Amino acid sequence: MIDLPEKISSVEQLEELISRPYDETVKLFTSLDGDILILGINGKIGPSLARMARRASDLAGSGKNIIGVDRNFDPVQRSVFKALNIEIIEGDLLDVSFVNSLPGAGNIFFLAGMKFGAVDNLPLTWAINSYLPAIVAEKFKNSTIVAFSTGCVYPLVPIDSGGSLESDPPVAIGEYAQSCLGRERMFEYGSLRYNTKTALIRLNYSVEMRYGVLVDIATRVQNRQPVDLSMGHFNVIWQGDVNNYVLQSLKIAATPAKILNLTGPEILSVRDVATEFGNLMGIKPQFVSSESDTALLSNSSDAYTLLGSPKVDISRVIRWVAGWLMERRPLLGKPTHFEVRDGKY
Repeated sequence: MIDLPEKISSVEQLEELISRPYDETVKLFTSLDGDILILGINGKIGPSLARMARRASDLAGSGKNIIGVDRNFDPVQRSVFKALNIEIIEGDLLDVSFVNSLPGAGNIFFLAGMKFGAVDNLPLTWAINSYLPAIVAEKFKNSTIVAFSTGCVYPLVPIDSGGSLESDPPVAIGEYAQSCLGRERMFEYGSLRYNTKTALIRLNYSVEMRYGVLVDIATRVQNRQPVDLSMGHFNVIWQGDVNNYVLQSLKIAATPAKILNLTGPEILSVRDVATEFGNLMGIKPQFVSSESDTALLSNSSDAYTLLGSPKVDISRVIRWVAGWLMERRPLLGKPTHFEVRDGKY
């Protein structure tokens, strides 16, 4: 068991929680070979993943170098990473010469990707999501690679199906999902050609207090805006669980590449979750559209068998999100567009 608060009252408390390594993660770092290099560290997950790696390494006494790479770092980001003893390298990952200049590391986490606005710039979407992985797979062929993918590579499935399994054939709807499948294929090719141990993490959806499907629903309830029921069901998983699973995926990386669904065990109803937020906030939610009998759903039973069950239940996260919004604490302002059914993000 882990110690969890009844409410989260500050960004500092939140960031401590989502970067807190579990005992299993610390244990991994006691025997892990090589340093950690995170490509695309400046997204929603990268900073907390890097901080968790730093904390796990320090607790394990393993002295790993934790290095993050991205196109730009503002002064605040530089200061934060420096305080955490995380090295940063600034440069364009689509520049092959820059990628080839990066230091070697035993363990690579690939977080770079483009989703929102993808439909407005499809060439760049394909370059980041499919071309860049080919560059990375070549450069780091002697490392272990854990790459983020997405559950969007699956088709919509019946809500009583239990969700898509890793063994189900992908049916990528729209060019964003197709480019993400391209990402997977490039890393799979590198794994087969170079015998590179690789794990591909099909994530949907990570949540914390500042962004995610729960924040999207709760914000609409709080603002008395209609909640769209077009995608009437969904899965989510707490970001602290995500980060621990992703780091521990180093020990299940394989050749051929290991594909792992990563989400929570519950299939949640948008209507029910909105109603619960309404109860917590004292607001009657409004709805628009109606539920379909299919949704984008994943089944993570393989992850739970290999790495254990999530430690934070979503009912608690719902209460945390409601409290956070009612206290008007900061949000990232990055909606997930989870209600999209045609793949056009």
